Amino acid sequence: MALHKLLVDDFFDDAYKLIALHCRLEDYRLAYLLNKNLDLNLTRNEHDLDFKYLTSSYSFFEWNNEAEYVTWNLVSNVCKKEEDSLYSTGTLFTNSEKTLKTFHLIPELKRVDFFIKISNEIQNVNEDLILDTLQSIPQIITSYTVNPLKIKSKDHLIF
Repeated sequence: MALHKLLVDDFFDDAYKLIALHCRLEDYRLAYLLNKNLDLNLTRNEHDLDFKYLTSSYSFFEWNNEAEYVTWNLVSNVCKKEEDSLYSTGTLFTNSEKTLKTFHLIPELKRVDFFIKISNEIQNVNEDLILDTLQSIPQIITSYTVNPLKIKSKDHLIF
C-alpha cells in the first residue's frame, strides 16, 4: 500500500515581512498615521479577524498596491473583551460582575500592539526605510522586524 504525505509547509507562504509596533493609539488613528507617513491607502475590512469561535476578534486593515505588487496589512495583536465573571449561586444578591479578558493574536509576542504584514511578490520593499519612517512618527513607541519563521502561531497570520 502506498503512503502519501501532504506537506503543510508547501502551503505556508513565508515571503512576507512582519513588523511589530508598540503603540497605544486606537487602530483607526494608527492607520491614518501610516497612510499619511508611508503614502499608503489602508482601509478597514468589513469583517475583523475572528479566532477561537468568536471569543476574540482583531481589527484588520488592508491595502493591495497593484502597481507594485505589494499587499499591506495592519492587524491588531490585542483584543480586550468584557465577560461575565463566575459567582456562586445561593448568595443573597445576584449581581453579575464583569471582568476584562485580554486575548492576543500572537501569544508569544504579548507586548506588541500591532503588526504590519507586507506581502510582496517581487521583493521591492525597502524594510530599513519603512522602519526609519515608523520611528519618526512620535506616537509610535518602537517598531522592529520579526522573523515569521520563529513564531509558533504563524498560522494566525494567514489572511
